[in-house]
Amino acid sequence: MSSTKRNLVKLFDRPKELVVMPKGDDNTVFDVPKEYLPEKYKNVGNQIVSRFGEEASGGKIPVTTISIPPLGEILELRRDDNFSLFIPKHRKIAGQLINIYLGMRSVDDLLSVAVYTRDRVNPYLFNYALSVALLHRSDTKNIDLPSFIRSFPDKYVDSKITSQAREEANLVPTGSRTPIEIPKDFTASNLEPEHVLAYFREDLGINLHHWHWHLVYPFEAALEVVNKNRRGELFYYMHQQIIARYNFERLCTGLKRVERFIDWRKAIPEAYFPKLDSAVSSRSYPARVANQKLSNLKRELDQIVQDVDDLERWRDRILECIHSRRVTNPDGTTTELTEFEGIDVLGNMIESSILSPNRDLYGDLHNMGHVFLSYIHDPDHRHLESFGVIGDSATAMRDPIFYRWHAFIDYIFQQFKSILPRYTSEQLNYPGVTVESINVESGKARNTFNTFWQESDVDLSRGMDFQPRGAVFVRFTHLNHQPFNYRITVNNSGKARQGTCRIFMAPKFDERGNPWLFKDQRHMFIELDRFRVDLKQGQNTIIRASTQSSVTIPFERTFRDLDTNRPEGGGNLEQFNFCGCGWPQHMLIPKGNTENPGFRCELFVMISNYADDGVNQDLTGICNDADSFCGVKDRLYPDRRSMGFPFDREPRQGVDTLQQFLTPNMRFQDVIIKFSGKTFRPRQTT
Repeated sequence: MSSTKRNLVKLFDRPKELVVMPKGDDNTVFDVPKEYLPEKYKNVGNQIVSRFGEEASGGKIPVTTISIPPLGEILELRRDDNFSLFIPKHRKIAGQLINIYLGMRSVDDLLSVAVYTRDRVNPYLFNYALSVALLHRSDTKNIDLPSFIRSFPDKYVDSKITSQAREEANLVPTGSRTPIEIPKDFTASNLEPEHVLAYFREDLGINLHHWHWHLVYPFEAALEVVNKNRRGELFYYMHQQIIARYNFERLCTGLKRVERFIDWRKAIPEAYFPKLDSAVSSRSYPARVANQKLSNLKRELDQIVQDVDDLERWRDRILECIHSRRVTNPDGTTTELTEFEGIDVLGNMIESSILSPNRDLYGDLHNMGHVFLSYIHDPDHRHLESFGVIGDSATAMRDPIFYRWHAFIDYIFQQFKSILPRYTSEQLNYPGVTVESINVESGKARNTFNTFWQESDVDLSRGMDFQPRGAVFVRFTHLNHQPFNYRITVNNSGKARQGTCRIFMAPKFDERGNPWLFKDQRHMFIELDRFRVDLKQGQNTIIRASTQSSVTIPFERTFRDLDTNRPEGGGNLEQFNFCGCGWPQHMLIPKGNTENPGFRCELFVMISNYADDGVNQDLTGICNDADSFCGVKDRLYPDRRSMGFPFDREPRQGVDTLQQFLTPNMRFQDVIIKFSGKTFRPRQTT
């Protein structure tokens, strides 16, 4: 990888420090042309450049003077404002900045314009736009992006902790620093019933996944960046699985499934106090107190004047579109919502991305729902407050209302799924293939998943502006599970052939302790893995490790310490980068409980016909280890079936239970999830 490409990554270091200040562990300095300095520093440009040039123990990085495209309204978002992808004005200017970066003819020109813009545009906006551009330019795809937590720890870590970290950096020599512990219960006490789910909502890996997914799938930028294969359907499925996982965790902790947020005139009983500060705006993220209601928005600075009526109108138009199976286009013509492609059209419409078939008519339902909720405390800007955590894709999943809102969004998608033809036994079966047994092997007890608390360390020093250099670790506690293997026995009575093994899991009983009706249980199945299998004639034993899951990425990739985990070679680096997208491995298995024997679940395995599933494409050297949620870089989604198959549609006539749903190529196994309550110390990311 060229030095220019490596140097681009240094622009993510210490985002509020001037670009002329030393960057990286080697203390390199960008040799910034004086005309590139921000206006307020131009008068003292010589002193600044010479002062920091003397500190450049790692040498100087040349920056070429080029003609800079006009930035226009990109500069209207002040450097000390918060930035939100959900606010239409913000995502519009983000799209403009992404397109400027994409339009640069060479990596050297990209470096020049990035250096020029870094100290002029909003730091969050800069990080997002440059990250998207680096992911999507053909000449920078092998640049390894740092994990977002390393640039902006303020979005993930209690402000008290960052204050302690600054003190540690100033007083304690690098080799003597010890990790600063983040308390497990820093946002609320157990007087708040929802707080028992804080381990899920506030998990660093889960929130990093949500941010990175929106980097890989931006909804506003050049068409070739946004228009990825089955993008709208993936928006539906990834968020549906988040809700299924959240509901699974709720049942583990004795709570009922999340209640859809459907009455937008009614008070919201859940409060949330995030305890986070924004390093860029130097303000706390506002809290939402109990029993607040949505109000019409009049935030002229953000160019948002919107009524709750608008949300209701968009909802009704989308539902009418679903039940008529027809989309009205801007020219008045209509397009059918087809059986297999309709969900993709709806995903882009509901989110909504620039791929929406008619944004003027169907609006901006999902994004503006986030905006209404995020300004609930100051809808007309009279108190000059910024948005709450639900308004930022890096922090939204911390707030309980995120799950109530997305339960409603999923309800709309399920309205469409409910009118599709039911899968017949013939469509589900794979004649001649029988799943004979399923076992989970983990520790001594068979068919038991073992979960526990794990402490881990992450270095936040690259996000700590104006502080002495050197690693500063924080220690956080997260859920984890003992690694396990699936052992699946399959009989193939025909000739050798291929199949797709699909593994899901759901709670065995509902919140009342009753067996499920299948039409309800199907929404609770979480995908654990999906992979191709070669079946020889006769009996086959399939052994698959939990760490091979098509849903997750390893712990190290979630937190991506670029110095110690960087792979060698361009192709591998490109994978490493895209593979930052994926559900965190440590959250693959829900928590379970400490009761005897544990939380009871049903593990489902299906072998479907690969001839009906397979996508003919070369994936050699391509990152696809989390393709269930993230797709495959620059390729088609690697499964022809509808996402969530076979649970994505209403069951056929006469099916009331999971047992009745089965065809011979499916099987389920009773399993338990046993939570030990113990805490294991620690694993470092370096």
